[in-house]
Amino acid sequence: MSQSDPLDFLDTVDQSAALPRAPQPKRRLMDQLSIYLPLLLMGLLALASYWLLRATPAPEEPAADRPVSSEPDYFMRRFSVKSFDAAGTLTTEVHGAEARHFPATDMVEIDDARIRHIGEQGLPTVATARLITTNGDNTEFVLRGNAVIVRDAGKGLNGQDLPRLEFRGEFLHVFLEPDRIVSDQPVTLLRGTDRLNADNLDYTGEDQVAQFKGRVKAQLMPR
Repeated sequence: MSQSDPLDFLDTVDQSAALPRAPQPKRRLMDQLSIYLPLLLMGLLALASYWLLRATPAPEEPAADRPVSSEPDYFMRRFSVKSFDAAGTLTTEVHGAEARHFPATDMVEIDDARIRHIGEQGLPTVATARLITTNGDNTEFVLRGNAVIVRDAGKGLNGQDLPRLEFRGEFLHVFLEPDRIVSDQPVTLLRGTDRLNADNLDYTGEDQVAQFKGRVKAQLMPR
């Protein structure tokens, strides 16, 4: 063993390693950025969201319901329309020079109209007029101008004989459910060979009863 100074080993120690290093400017900047970077990113995201909100067009408000026009929305000229029941049997046939549909009332006007309808008894009825107006489900008809309704003779549901019927006037209002013809203007009723004129009419087809009011003139042929 050498007779060296016990404190000589201090000379071999790197004393500079024990001293704290002074902070470097670049490192200090990175530390500061690492602290504030999340805040900057949140700000950028908020700004981007605001920009997208401004750039995106606002949703369109639902359009207010437009008032239904009183003008016709479609026409048919020189037409023929047929209707059939569930069994495929022809029930109604309509001809006309021109038809106009009015959406406000769901009514149809037909010029120079001819309507042929086969009722429950199987007897055809033909209606003609210069103008016929019908509702949306075709259960009501108004005839104006040289209005004529003719129901052919035949057998009823119970087998009884039904005479030919003809109604004439300038105004006839027809209901199909139930079968009824009404007029508040002068009419002529031809039943078989009988003839009746009256100021107004209320006829029900189910019981075949005609009610007249006002002046009535009847011409009944002997049987």
